[in-house]
Amino acid sequence: MAVQNGRDLLIKMDMIGDGSFETVGGLRASRLAFNAETVDVTSLESEGGWRELLAGAGVRSASISGSGVFRDAASDGRARQVFFDGEVPRFQVIIPDFGIVEGPFQITSLEYAGSHNGEATYELTLASAGALSFVAL
Repeated sequence: MAVQNGRDLLIKMDMIGDGSFETVGGLRASRLAFNAETVDVTSLESEGGWRELLAGAGVRSASISGSGVFRDAASDGRARQVFFDGEVPRFQVIIPDFGIVEGPFQITSLEYAGSHNGEATYELTLASAGALSFVAL
């Protein structure tokens, strides 16, 4: 696989709940992280005293974060409304030449910043709020 452009990793949000995804505008950096909690089933009878984990157990989660230039586009307004209303819309993360992760996420953090001689910026963080799917490209 060839090296990929970071700008090709896109975060898209379902704008009106009908599967019409739109790229969250102005992002310069994006990140997707998967997590899985473990369930330790180690006992005195564990071979050699090594830790044992229960396969298929534990809570899985994902988080998305991004930062960029605030543009006040339609997607910016929708993200702001989703945050204040506590909605859990569907999001997609497009990973170039790899696949698409899709599912419900809640915006858990939304920050705006700016300096007197620079552009206005924003950062957002999302937490998975249900089952996610992955489709390979």
